[in-house]
Amino acid sequence: MSMEYFGDKLKSLRKTKKMTQATLADRLGVSKWAVTSYEQGKTYPSVEILIKICDVLEVSSDYLLGISDHLPVKMETAGLSEEEVRLLLQFLNLVEQNRTPKKEQF
Repeated sequence: MSMEYFGDKLKSLRKTKKMTQATLADRLGVSKWAVTSYEQGKTYPSVEILIKICDVLEVSSDYLLGISDHLPVKMETAGLSEEEVRLLLQFLNLVEQNRTPKKEQF
């Protein structure tokens, strides 16, 4: 797995913890825009922020960075393969994107 899935993993883990982007940003000491950017794969956090993300979301950096396929315990018990988890994360992101109401243009 490569860094391209970092954002999918981050978003899924954040939602598992029932946190908003704003809440996670506050706990990390960054802007909501920064968290949005991480989740969309536009930018990546510094090492310092990555360590904070791992602490707040209770996950290893190896998992987030794609170095290890060792999933967080809650997801690991589901018995899904790495590929199945990747597809599930992508699906969840698509559902979220389609569920968010779009701003009306005047």
